[in-house]
Amino acid sequence: MDRMLNKVLRVGQLYDFYNALLTEKQRDCLNMHYLQDLSLAEIAAEFSVSRQAVHDILRRAEQTLEEYEQKLGLAARYSQERKLLVEVVGSLQQLPYSVKTLPELNQAIITLNSLLEDTREV
Repeated sequence: MDRMLNKVLRVGQLYDFYNALLTEKQRDCLNMHYLQDLSLAEIAAEFSVSRQAVHDILRRAEQTLEEYEQKLGLAARYSQERKLLVEVVGSLQQLPYSVKTLPELNQAIITLNSLLEDTREV
């Protein structure tokens, strides 16, 4: 169960970064299977192809996403930068109250927190 969930999360993350680089059919199949939770049979019926054809399209699309990530590393970079942002915000929030009341620092903390909230969707 964990392995399948990890795969769904991984494909979803890579899809967010690289979907524009896939063919339209690959995008549609990934979207239908992973985001809309349609079965291979349902997707096959939609495209008037066999389940095996859908399976092959999904496998190739997943492999393509992994190849783009291997070459470009956008998802890994995003994760690393997000972790750093969390660490910076944590460090700033641990500062003494007298320092955190400085308007500039307080605004920086608010801005960093808003960045973290905006990036949770990706």
